[in-house]
Amino acid sequence: MATVATHPPGSFSWIELGTSDQNAAKQFYGSLLGWTANDSPMGPSEVYTVFSLQGRKTAGCYTLMPDMKAQGIPPHWMLYIAAENADETTAKVVQAGGKVMAPAFDVRELGRMAILQDPTRATFAIWQAKAHPGIEIESTPGALSWADLMTPDPERAITFYQALFGWEIDPGKNDTSGYLHIKSGGKHIGGIPPAQHRPPNMPPHWLIYFLVTDCDASTAKAAQGGAKILVAPMTMEGVGRWSVINDPQGAMFALFQSIH
Repeated sequence: MATVATHPPGSFSWIELGTSDQNAAKQFYGSLLGWTANDSPMGPSEVYTVFSLQGRKTAGCYTLMPDMKAQGIPPHWMLYIAAENADETTAKVVQAGGKVMAPAFDVRELGRMAILQDPTRATFAIWQAKAHPGIEIESTPGALSWADLMTPDPERAITFYQALFGWEIDPGKNDTSGYLHIKSGGKHIGGIPPAQHRPPNMPPHWLIYFLVTDCDASTAKAAQGGAKILVAPMTMEGVGRWSVINDPQGAMFALFQSIH
């Protein structure tokens, strides 16, 4: 188990599931990824679930609010990116061609966040940590391992994220697929698949990957738990095996089994 104490600016620091059935989500992800759930009051009748893996925080979960449902926001996973100063980063977003969906606000004493959209319309959040640093575990089955930006305009997106977070974009050695690797602080954290590999009707989004020891077995288990398999397990030569899934409420995520 690799524990994480802090997240440098520009790294992926938290993930959060907005769902239509919180209790069903707790059961599904608990069974699939070995997470335990801890609920805290979030309002008069709402609770916020913090998922843990081996006693370390790994993700959050809440029930979609009525106004979100009214806007047609479906169940989804949100990716949070660490920011040194949420207000300063938010100010840069518009200059870089993005959109501010929710300006920076405090989440009690835990941290400060904003919800943003890149110029290609993929939504993400930023997190300025205070009492809550974010994900506390990595390189462990059940934890976040990677995230892909599924966008129709990689070049435009790259310019935006480089201006915002200073990311490096690495085409990879001997890689002729067009897949681009994202590096933050010299560490590989995610990627951008070629635009032509993206389903044409799918809205731009960040696709998060969870590490598993056996992609085929975990994918089958997800299906037994009521999930829909969007991409059956496939092998990426020299890298690993992966699949893409809609959970029973419709939130999309991916599983990844490393071969290293």
